[in-house]
This record gives sequence, C-alpha cells and structure tokens, in this order.
Amino acid sequence: MPPIAAAIGLIVGWQLIITVFGVPQFIAPSPLDVINVFGERGDILWLNFWPTFMEAVAGFVVGNTIAVLLAIWFVHSSLAERAFYPIAVFINTIPIIAVAPILVLLLGNGFAPKIVIAALICFFPTLVNMVRGLKSISPQMLELMRVLSANQREVLFKVRLQSSLPYLFAALKIASTTCVIGAIVGEWIGSNFGLGALIIEATYNFRSPLLYATVILGAGLAVTFFTLTTLAERWLLKWRPSAAI
Repeated sequence: MPPIAAAIGLIVGWQLIITVFGVPQFIAPSPLDVINVFGERGDILWLNFWPTFMEAVAGFVVGNTIAVLLAIWFVHSSLAERAFYPIAVFINTIPIIAVAPILVLLLGNGFAPKIVIAALICFFPTLVNMVRGLKSISPQMLELMRVLSANQREVLFKVRLQSSLPYLFAALKIASTTCVIGAIVGEWIGSNFGLGALIIEATYNFRSPLLYATVILGAGLAVTFFTLTTLAERWLLKWRPSAAI
C-alpha cells in the first residue's frame, strides 16, 4: 500500500500543477492526456513496444550468458583473469552512447546493434558479481572437496555455482532494467522502429503526451523484468535465509 499511495499522490500532484499553473500541453501534458494516448494511439505504442522487448530480452540473455561463462573461465585460470579482466573494465568505461554509432556502422541498422548494446550494458555487473560469487566459497569447503577427491567440474557444479547464486541474482536485477535502457539507446541511433525511435520522433514533433506515454511504457517493461527476476530469485533460492534474498 505505501508505494501505491505514493504513486497516486504523485499523479494527483502532477495533475494539480498542470491545472493550477496552466502548463501548455506541448511542454508537459497532464496525466489525463497521457492516459488518452494509450487509448487513442495504443496501436502505435504496441507496434514499437515489441521490437524493444525482443532486443532487451536477447541482450539480457546474450550479455549475461557471456559474463557467466567468462567468470567461470576466470575462476579456473588466473592468467585469463589477469589478461582479460582489465579489457572488460576498459570496455565498461566507454559511454554506451559513444559505442552505439560504431555498432550501427559495423552491424547495420537492424536488430543486431541494439541487441549488442543491450548485452554490453548487462555484461559488466554480471561478470564482476559472478567472479566474486564463484570465489566466495570458504577454504574449508574447498579442502573438504579435495579430501573427497572431487575434480574441478564437481567443485564447480556442487559448490561454486550454488554459492554464487545470490551474487548472480543481485547482478541480474541490475541487468533486468539496464537491458531495456540499452535497447532504447540503440534505437536512438538511426532506427525507425522501437520505443527509442518513438521517443525521438515525439520529442522533435513536440508530441508530449506520446513522449510521456512511451517513457512510461518503457519503464513498465523494465519494472516487469525486475519483478520476474525477483520472483525467480525467491523460487530458486528458497534454501537461503530471507535476509540474504
């Protein structure tokens, strides 16, 4: 109830400010104007929603899969970690808005550059958390596995991966929202479809109600991904104390 009440209060305050100060619609629409867009222009919103949805999901899967595989490699090879971890840090320091035009030139103007951008923005948090999670097992547990003659594969699947799950889901919660941001940013650079392209079109044509509706739809997509990730965490980590989840 508290977040619902707070959201309702913000919407009511928004409506009052627009009404009392007479703010023009092209500067800031009222909540009622935004709601009307979902009814009158819902076909355009949903037509552009699905490309962004597919790009975000594909980027989430690709970026996190590569990050997990690299983390496993780094844990088993200190040489690989020393060689490639700094490169991953360097790639993460490059602003994603600067990478987007390069990827569009290299991969064309289709889905591929948007998926890569979404994957890049998900990649680094998962890599860092997964490496830390895989290394978080106690020395006593490793010693016990050696006494039991466990090989590296058995240690990985029976101990390391289970201990890394809380760290992994902490990163996936971040990635579940940033993948939507990456897809939208990719659509800003020379795209004619998707929520990002619709945001640019609505901004340049001073269609504020459509702009706000598009932003709300994108935020709703990110919140949905975050909620699904949280539910998956609670389902998979029932063995963890609730405070750790």
